[in-house]
Amino acid sequence: MIGSRLFARLLISGLAIAQRIRQARGWVLLIVIVGVLAVALTGCNPTRFRTESAQVSQLVFASPSNPSTFNPPLNTSFFSTTVFGLINRGLAETNGVTGEIEPELAESWEISEDGLQIIYTLRDGLKWSDGQPLTADDVVFTFQDIYLNEAIPTSIRDILRIGATGAYPSVKKLDRRRIEFTAPAPFAPFLTYSGGIDILPKHMLEDTLRSDGSAGQLKFFSTWGIDADPREIICNGPYRIKKFVPSERLIFERNPYYWRSDAEGNPPPDIDRIILQIMTDKSQLISFRSGGLDTLEVTPEGFELLKREEARGKFTLYNGGPAFNTRFLDFNLNQARNSEGKPLVDPIKSRWFNTLAFRQAVAYAIDRERMKNTIYRGLGELQHSPINPQSPFYLSPKAGLKTYRYNPQRSKQLLKEAGFTYNSQGQLLDWDSNRVRFKLLVKSEEKSRLDAAAQIAEDLSKIGMQVDLQVLSFNTVIENLTARNWESYVGVFANRSLDPLDPHSGFNVWFSQGRLHQFNQGPRPTEDPPIQGWQVSDWEKAIDRLFTLGVKELDETKRREIYNQFQQIVQEQVPFFYLVNSLALEAARDRVQNFKFTALGGAFWNVHELEVREK
Repeated sequence: MIGSRLFARLLISGLAIAQRIRQARGWVLLIVIVGVLAVALTGCNPTRFRTESAQVSQLVFASPSNPSTFNPPLNTSFFSTTVFGLINRGLAETNGVTGEIEPELAESWEISEDGLQIIYTLRDGLKWSDGQPLTADDVVFTFQDIYLNEAIPTSIRDILRIGATGAYPSVKKLDRRRIEFTAPAPFAPFLTYSGGIDILPKHMLEDTLRSDGSAGQLKFFSTWGIDADPREIICNGPYRIKKFVPSERLIFERNPYYWRSDAEGNPPPDIDRIILQIMTDKSQLISFRSGGLDTLEVTPEGFELLKREEARGKFTLYNGGPAFNTRFLDFNLNQARNSEGKPLVDPIKSRWFNTLAFRQAVAYAIDRERMKNTIYRGLGELQHSPINPQSPFYLSPKAGLKTYRYNPQRSKQLLKEAGFTYNSQGQLLDWDSNRVRFKLLVKSEEKSRLDAAAQIAEDLSKIGMQVDLQVLSFNTVIENLTARNWESYVGVFANRSLDPLDPHSGFNVWFSQGRLHQFNQGPRPTEDPPIQGWQVSDWEKAIDRLFTLGVKELDETKRREIYNQFQQIVQEQVPFFYLVNSLALEAARDRVQNFKFTALGGAFWNVHELEVREK
């Protein structure tokens, strides 16, 4: 950067040089020298950058991977969920601090005495990001034509199922601003799930449900993919997408039609632009330390370094408590065959995976204390249940929940009792002398998950198993899981539902026909031809019954007893073996004001209140 004094010296020198050689080359050289120096001064002047920054208030954060889609019902990616949190809203929202359900697109609601009916009243004058009116027609369309449409494979439909018959709420327009939801049976989280689902624009999507796209599918399936023109992605939240450069960045601009306004009538949010950089965890840490990012999801390996720099770097580290994430290892228990009659999982390996003693032996063989202390630097807790410890429905080990403490000798005992043997090299063999060897799928973008997978492979080698890591990009991992093309997997379920404290938020994972019933994924409505020979175990059916009872029970004490049984079955059968629940840690520049990070709400639940002000 060139200062004014240096510029003056260079200019004088340039004039002198030009004076000596103008006879040979003319005054053109002088013009070039002055022009170059002027550009250098203008381009490096910090005042110019401060002026530009003042003109456009912006916030920059990062994610390790591209979104999988911009179409909310088709989303299976946590990153895409982050995007939707900026651009979309439902009728109600959860306060990230208190957990209370508060009005959003709806200004109010009335619940009938029997709890079977909710009437929402929309705010007056709501608009979409393209300026078109948002009315009750959009709400009815969203539920009836999209989320409850059997032709659209969305996991959101799973959480709206009620009772043993799997019936859904009905949705009816009363007038331009009022919508009536009616449940066919008691539905404990009725307000949560009718109010918290993103509302979608009828005027943009209605035609996509009437016309065919490629391969005879609805055009809806190819609508708002990652190659979509951002101007066509119509939304109702505080921001809209301005630009997407794959593997580089997403740029959001303030939605001028968002309904909120401050006391002076000015439309929030205060921040004009949000930039989401796509970079690896390591690159994120480097960028944050150099001032390139305003907020950062802090990994355990980066915590100590950032803690030392907190005051000097003018940022604050926030500890939100245990994250609403479920980190796990699971096996593909699917015994079905594809359309060509080929088993989805090698029958030899499928027999191992579907043997309870095998799964329990693996559970005892993984040293989670070591994982917590080394990989997570002690910044986490051992996870024992599919329900978060902060939930009132959580069953703790002290209250009787079965757990698996590290005990490799117990692992070997279980395997031998089940008919496995060891050869002279200590390698584990099955009943037919097949070496126990399988692949472990893991995404490449998250270091802690990679490290966990490596430790699992090491721990299982001590009981004679050979585990081959299969490291792929996250979107490729999703493709393999969707195609059921995997053997074992180290993954994370990020609970970003409207009420992650309610067990029903996991219904689409635990219901045997749920879209996220990953360990034994059944036939999908849109599969043609469907898989053959899919089997549901007795314990899966028992979980189905418990969730059916739990969602209808309005007495919290009785609901707690139901979900206690569910947790015991899960821990006994080990479809998922839970690892370490890390702490939710976030760093934010002190200039980001009104930042209210919690594990429940995340970093941007109150994005409409955030401001960027230099202190």
